[in-house]
Amino acid sequence: MLDLLGTIAGNILGLAGILGLTLGLATRNLILAAALGGIVGLVETLGFAGFDMASVEFMDLFIAVAVGILAGALGCAIRIKGTTV
Repeated sequence: MLDLLGTIAGNILGLAGILGLTLGLATRNLILAAALGGIVGLVETLGFAGFDMASVEFMDLFIAVAVGILAGALGCAIRIKGTTV
């Protein structure tokens, strides 16, 4: 359980969360922001595994992509809400 929580927190505070949020803030298109965040999560996981798919665990990849998608969508929502107030 602690390993799962550590993986989630590491991705939120790591590249997938921060860069996903940043790329989400760059666009007002929710689908594009979520896709960019997911791509960041995928590239981050593959990068830390040395671009070797045999070294990537499914749960780590799934969590990184999910955090990237959520962070990108959150960044887009922040931008949309910030421009309407």
